[in-house]
Amino acid sequence: MTEIDGRTRLCGLIGDPVEHTFSPAIHNTVAEQTGENLVYVPFHVKSREDIPAAVQGAYALNILGLNVTVPYKQAVIPCLKEVDPVAEAIGAVNTLVRIDGGYRGYNTDYKGLRRALEAQGVIIWKHDVVIIGAGGAARAAGFMCGEAGVKRLVILNRTVEKAQALAQDIQKLFPAMEITALPLSQAGRIPFAKCLAIQCTKVGLSPNTEETPVTSALFFQKCELAYDCIYNPEETLFLRKVRQYGGTGWCGIGMLLYQGIEAYELWTGKRVSKDAAESARNVLSSFLHAGKKKNLVLVGFMGSGKTTVGKALARQTGCPLFDCDEEIVKQAGKKITEIFQTEGEGGFRRRETALLQELCRRKEEGVIYSTGGGVVMSPENRQYLKELGTVVLLDITAETVIQRLGRDSTRPLLQGPDRVKKVRTLLVRRQDAYHQAADLTIDAGKGTPDEIAEEIIKRTGFAGEKRRGQQK
Repeated sequence: MTEIDGRTRLCGLIGDPVEHTFSPAIHNTVAEQTGENLVYVPFHVKSREDIPAAVQGAYALNILGLNVTVPYKQAVIPCLKEVDPVAEAIGAVNTLVRIDGGYRGYNTDYKGLRRALEAQGVIIWKHDVVIIGAGGAARAAGFMCGEAGVKRLVILNRTVEKAQALAQDIQKLFPAMEITALPLSQAGRIPFAKCLAIQCTKVGLSPNTEETPVTSALFFQKCELAYDCIYNPEETLFLRKVRQYGGTGWCGIGMLLYQGIEAYELWTGKRVSKDAAESARNVLSSFLHAGKKKNLVLVGFMGSGKTTVGKALARQTGCPLFDCDEEIVKQAGKKITEIFQTEGEGGFRRRETALLQELCRRKEEGVIYSTGGGVVMSPENRQYLKELGTVVLLDITAETVIQRLGRDSTRPLLQGPDRVKKVRTLLVRRQDAYHQAADLTIDAGKGTPDEIAEEIIKRTGFAGEKRRGQQK
């Protein structure tokens, strides 16, 4: 923690409300990592009429910089001495940087989105882009596309007139870009075979997690890559649909992180290192999962590594690993293949549900649960899994499953001829249920079990006694 003294610089956030902001977690973590003598705090400005006084008072108090959140991103503009041209074109300011005589306004949302995509290896200008929405986040995304050199853009919005107005504003600054505005009802008719989709509405935001702004199967078939600006939950229905049809997607936590880092760099003039950014992301993830029970629940197809990754997590955290299949075998007094032979798949599934009910009643914490590959197929089971803790999907392709399992004869559902066909059929059948159950998704085909475990710990903030001891 920074030692506050007479040289400590102060930055902060103004908005209404500000009680649940994640910004202090970003900036104070980065300040600690970079050794900057800086503290960041939220300031609750209750009325639009108070904005001029708040900005003047901040300058008089020698405050280095401010972030601005809803509902004041437009209202603050008349109070500024200067406004960055792109922020002016977007029509919204979220960052104030101290200059002589006042503050200069910037918009770091569009830069944060670009850095978040580039951090995932996305070369933005190579893609045709579809933006869903026409509000503030969509405006930032549109200008990001222009700055990144995107050649073709489609804007989808429930009210097509708003999409057309946004298209015109973007076109003024980037006249070479081909922009089309369409109503959401025509999402399946976008003129691209493949695209990068950026979801900028609040549809799907917690607690309304089973909503999505687009329902067209044809649209999702065209989504090669997707970014959902929502970060709570990390696994939105929109992203589940993208993955269901073979695409790759990410939630908005990266945009949240990098828009803050962009602001920090404007205030301090220093570039934030990759390690410092990663530390801030870990803290953010911990905040996002703070309300969950302190358990990890691993789900995924057979061969995805639930047991091996579970063991790696147990080693790294010192927390116990509970293997649900092993417990069912212990209670039944016979192997899984024998349960299938004597009781059928239905009998095994009933045992799974009974075990999950029992585990939920125990109310234990600090446990890593490894589950069976088909446990997610029951809606009742999916509810129990979420009650147990943070559900992590170890995502895997059919090709990797076949490579890993080889001629494994212990898997009842893979017995018989044409194993490859069975794997593909089962995986397709289960895919949507996996994503419905998951709080977050990890690519289980990349990295060693220890590397995957480390990523899970970073993204969930899960820490057992061993890691807490290491951190002290």
